[in-house]
Amino acid sequence: MSRNAEVVVIALDAAEVMEPLTQPDDDREWHQCFRPIGTGILDAWAVEFWRCNWHGLLAYLESLPWPNPHSVQVLIHDEEDDCFVLWMMYDGRLVEVSLPRTRRESFPHASVTGVLTRTDRWEAS
Repeated sequence: MSRNAEVVVIALDAAEVMEPLTQPDDDREWHQCFRPIGTGILDAWAVEFWRCNWHGLLAYLESLPWPNPHSVQVLIHDEEDDCFVLWMMYDGRLVEVSLPRTRRESFPHASVTGVLTRTDRWEAS
């Protein structure tokens, strides 16, 4: 099954940590490479996954030696998501941050993280 997902990683002073993810590596589960989209004190990288082949990404990111783990934020937009999902580092783990007016549905065979829908998207304004 083809599923697209966009992932953005934001972290302070993390260029050295993210450098290996900007290069191809046959040992990783995924083959796409992150590209820098911001430089300076606050660094950012983005990648588009075009297959549902990035199951190990969150655990991999958790294991990196972040210079400022409290600054790590990962934004994920899976193909069917209504909005980006925010993940932040808490106690060494990337944890999904609950967003108001959203609901997570698990689709283990079609999505790495499930699908996030807005519960207010059909309300009349």
